[in-house]
Amino acid sequence: MSVASELEARSESKCELCQATENLSVYLVSPGENETLDNSILVCGKCQAQLNESEPADPNHWRCLNDTIWSEVPAVKVQAYRILHGLRAEGWPQDLLDMMYLDEEELKWAQSTLLQDGEAVIVHKDSNGMTLANGDTVVLVKDLDVKGGGFTAKRGTAVRNILLVADNAEQIEGKVNGQQLVLLTKFLKKS
Repeated sequence: MSVASELEARSESKCELCQATENLSVYLVSPGENETLDNSILVCGKCQAQLNESEPADPNHWRCLNDTIWSEVPAVKVQAYRILHGLRAEGWPQDLLDMMYLDEEELKWAQSTLLQDGEAVIVHKDSNGMTLANGDTVVLVKDLDVKGGGFTAKRGTAVRNILLVADNAEQIEGKVNGQQLVLLTKFLKKS
């Protein structure tokens, strides 16, 4: 059975991103050289044109990803993540990214080709896997001893207007008791 036939069976002959039923073709979710059932998805002509950038991006077309993010197919979730990540400046895609669940392997795959100014994008996630952004408010989920500060930052303390550490996805900066601290994201919860 060919990859295209297997994809048609898996998707019930619908685009795996927007559910359209016409002009379907196989799309390879990079990185990868050979189309397999695990690294390919079935897409319609409109999705294909936008993914290949042969047609101008239409953010409203991608509102269909509201349902797609719940797919059980890793390649579909990875491609949805990449599309939403590219559109996050629109506002609504960030909400979907915050709701979306990818396991560690899927997240690594999704982020493997995300580039910003020629460098890989670092995504900061809190202890619940929610994506953090500059200016967010977070809450400590554990009492933390502040070395050199002479105090303990108590569980439940709100840290407002955080700054993401650009080269480390596990750290943010924020003020606690008037002191600027570097905090580990695994001890924080987005509020």
